[in-house]
Amino acid sequence: MAFMHFDESLQMIQDLRIKNYKTKKLYLVDARGYVLAEDIVADHNSPEFPTSAMDGYAIIHEDMTLGTLKVGSINPAGSALKEEVIGGTCIKTFTGSLMPHGADTLIPIENVEVDGDEIIIKEEVPQGFAVREVGENYEKGQMLIPKGTKIDFPQIGVMASLNIENVLVYEKPTVAILSTGSELLELGEEQTNDSQIRSSNNYILEAIVNKYDGVPMQLGCIKDDKETITKEISAALEKSDIVVTTGGVSVGDFDFVKDVIYEIGCDVVFKGVRVKPGQHIMVARKDDKFIIGLPGFAYSSTVTALLYLVPLIEKLQQGKSSLRKVKAKLKEPFLKRAKKAEFTACNVNLMQGEYYVDFKDKKVGSSAILTNMLGDVALLVTSEDDTSKAVGDEVTVLLLG
Repeated sequence: MAFMHFDESLQMIQDLRIKNYKTKKLYLVDARGYVLAEDIVADHNSPEFPTSAMDGYAIIHEDMTLGTLKVGSINPAGSALKEEVIGGTCIKTFTGSLMPHGADTLIPIENVEVDGDEIIIKEEVPQGFAVREVGENYEKGQMLIPKGTKIDFPQIGVMASLNIENVLVYEKPTVAILSTGSELLELGEEQTNDSQIRSSNNYILEAIVNKYDGVPMQLGCIKDDKETITKEISAALEKSDIVVTTGGVSVGDFDFVKDVIYEIGCDVVFKGVRVKPGQHIMVARKDDKFIIGLPGFAYSSTVTALLYLVPLIEKLQQGKSSLRKVKAKLKEPFLKRAKKAEFTACNVNLMQGEYYVDFKDKKVGSSAILTNMLGDVALLVTSEDDTSKAVGDEVTVLLLG
């Protein structure tokens, strides 16, 4: 079979078009971590009137030359003060209070000395000092938060100030997780022969889905039996937005997943990529639902899930990538082992604003070494045209968010 260039496979994921996005309304504070499905536009000015930014005395700026001003009244925050500041007087005003009519400046408490019902100005301030102008925070009609923004505490605060009680968000996609392999044992399942191994893929995939804003549906391990695989994948596709499988996409006699994907009527987006690890990756779709067939080796399935599953989770909610690439310097040599795009586990450290990479305790071997993902790990990214690297060379690393 012909394997496609890695960059081409990523472009195909990027170019996928979703016909109908799923959305729902959530109570504002429950929306943290979801992606906004509507633009948030200010329906009023904030503040709507000139407002005090400090505790002090509202004055007419030119009256500071008098040196002493009579305190006319007190203006607590939230009060509907009707008195005006007239020449030679001031009104004691608190943080968040509307500025009294007639005043154009607030002189802080620290700048005056109180003498009975008068203040003595000890230090002058410029005109307009400590006065929040109309629209300082935002203006009516201003776009504040665009659709596609992931909601966190700042967005919640701004929407609360707009009196938005419920907000429209994209639903997080449900990801059904299936691991295929007659040799696999679930957690707690008793081993009965030496060929059996403990399944880790389905659990690490559940953790990845949780970390990167999907809703996992853990379906466990199934045997390498075509009838069972067909039944389980078909049922999973009915109940989820993405079905992710591990194992069964290579060229062995018992690798049935790739055949089942065709037979249940899915359109294959691509199969086979010049990437290490995980060259037998397969992505298919049926309407707005997707199946991702990942390799069976633990490191391979983990890396390909980050490369292909995470972008699909993001695409189904119009989100932005949680993974980012940065430049780093090598602290030890890197041996390029394959004429493919390679994603190599490495240790990454940020020192004085610069990232550095080494391979301490990272083993060289098969794509089954999941322990290479432990530590302050990132993935060193090399293209199929790259060559080996020397100490001090600049490289690209994928941070895991």
